[in-house]
Amino acid sequence: MPSTYDPPKSRPVVVVPYQASWVDEFHQIGTRLRKILQDEAIRIDHIGSTSVPGLAAKDIIDIQITVRNLDNISEFIGRMCAEGYVYREGNQSDIYVGPEGGDKRQWRKRYFRQAEGERSIHIHVRQQGNLNQRYPILFRDYVRNNPTARAGYDQIKRRLVEIFPESIEGYLYIKDPLMDIMFEAATVWAAHTGWELDDQYL
Repeated sequence: MPSTYDPPKSRPVVVVPYQASWVDEFHQIGTRLRKILQDEAIRIDHIGSTSVPGLAAKDIIDIQITVRNLDNISEFIGRMCAEGYVYREGNQSDIYVGPEGGDKRQWRKRYFRQAEGERSIHIHVRQQGNLNQRYPILFRDYVRNNPTARAGYDQIKRRLVEIFPESIEGYLYIKDPLMDIMFEAATVWAAHTGWELDDQYL
């Protein structure tokens, strides 16, 4: 397949069929996080592809922790690090989605990885009310409730792995703008259905 885009190789990109065990794994991890953080976490949500029944995904549990204020979480970070979670200080923002001159502060976050020797997880810490806090929950619920979007997204991810089997950069090169398009569709769906953040969290 001729192409002018030649992304660098990285780790292998592996997408696996949906695993029902992901739900239980999230609950185990989320319950542990709730005990560590107590009321510092407003809500703890299972997000990403592993949160959507029937959707193929990389075998990584994505978790969103909502906090009141990202500028005042030094104790939060200390508690997480004390439990072995790895704080990635260099990852403090999601990819900005919006017009030029938009409020990029709406996309700030903090980010942790699993403790050494534990199963792969991505922990995204986002501020209550920010666009990037709403985004993953809305996207999850939209894909859960739209079989056509779910099937199309599943197929695209599988094809991307075929095209970029050893390049996460190549995989994301196509996937990231697709997510922007799907989020616009999810926003229309939310307005049509009256969707709101639910209370189904840890």
